[in-house]
Amino acid sequence: MQLLRRKCSPWLLGVLLLGLCPLAIQAQDSMSKTTSVTGCLQKGIESGGFYIVGADGTFWELSGKIDAAHVGHKVTVNGHVLRRVEIEEAKYAENEKQEANGKPVADFEVTSLKMVSKSCK
Repeated sequence: MQLLRRKCSPWLLGVLLLGLCPLAIQAQDSMSKTTSVTGCLQKGIESGGFYIVGADGTFWELSGKIDAAHVGHKVTVNGHVLRRVEIEEAKYAENEKQEANGKPVADFEVTSLKMVSKSCK
């Protein structure tokens, strides 16, 4: 039995690693795609929290490089869509629901912010 375990263990490990490769590549792909969203920068409920609602109605919870001086301005943010693990997402779920008012919610890591207009209109 121990001989069988020694022969199978490396083989099973190899199969497991091969099975995980597509997931790692997919996660890396989504993080490497830079995208931009334009909307009115708003202060969130949480301390240090900010959000914008995109043209498609998506509520974007922002993290990263955000300049609070632009709250109330129309801005374009560049960055990456975040895919948080379920436990991490649960920490923010209640506040996001409150802020989003039923809109679809997504998380966004901001790498740059540019003011489009001093007004959100």
